[in-house]
Amino acid sequence: MSLLRFIPVALLPLAVIGCTRQPAPPLPTAARYTVGAPYELGGSWSYPREDFALAEAGLATVIADPRGGRVTANGETYDPGLLTAAHRTLQLPAILRVTNLENGRELRVRVNDRGPAQPGRLLALSRRAAELLGVAAGTQVSITVDSEASRALAAGMPQPEAASLAVATAPRGVVESESLAPPPGAQAATRLRQARGGPAVAAGPVEAAPQTVPLRLPEELVQGVARPGRLFVQGSNFTSRTDAQRQAARMGGARVEPFGPPRRPEYRVRLGPFASVAEADRALELVRRSGVSEARLLVDY
Repeated sequence: MSLLRFIPVALLPLAVIGCTRQPAPPLPTAARYTVGAPYELGGSWSYPREDFALAEAGLATVIADPRGGRVTANGETYDPGLLTAAHRTLQLPAILRVTNLENGRELRVRVNDRGPAQPGRLLALSRRAAELLGVAAGTQVSITVDSEASRALAAGMPQPEAASLAVATAPRGVVESESLAPPPGAQAATRLRQARGGPAVAAGPVEAAPQTVPLRLPEELVQGVARPGRLFVQGSNFTSRTDAQRQAARMGGARVEPFGPPRRPEYRVRLGPFASVAEADRALELVRRSGVSEARLLVDY
């Protein structure tokens, strides 16, 4: 006699539901603070570095992959509904104030990935951040690192363990010594070293830790005044005018512009301004083909 005759009818719908149940979403991964090594993306090399004072303007786009679940460059699980972004060189994570120069909207986002891959784009925004800011492919934006929030975020996150060299301790003679009180500021320095995985040093009473920044930033949109700028293709900066003129000739007659203090000026190489994003993209492609791989698009406003 088959056992199926004894299965209660009321259990059959549950069995069917169990067979069609969708897999559970991936669990969040452990976010960490990282800078990273140089890498190639979209045909250009990038050199990540810590920069808590970065301020620049260029073109933004939307992160190409709309799905969630993949792991970002600093170990987070990507969620297109959060206010996040990708940048080529900033420390991860970092808090940015992003302003859409074409409509005046401003929003804070958290950079947690590398990109954009497309040459000539400064920032790639998550789907939700792009919606709130009104950003599409090739929108003019300015970005500024929120230094205080970014430092607090860095200090409160795990750090990659750095390789250390084993150094033999030199023999110590019989020398009388005494412990001195720590100098002013030593407690704050000790907390920062501990947060970044450095050696723990006793430095008296520990003060309260700084307020940490949440990974899920609030959707606080600020409406300002639109300030669209002009698009340029910029090459390198030089301390020698001769070197700058050499690159300008390679870029098809670009201008050499001095900037900085009059006694010690630097020289930048520029093409433009361009009337449209498409025109600027074509010029950038020609410049990159000429061998100036570090050329980029920027907005002067």
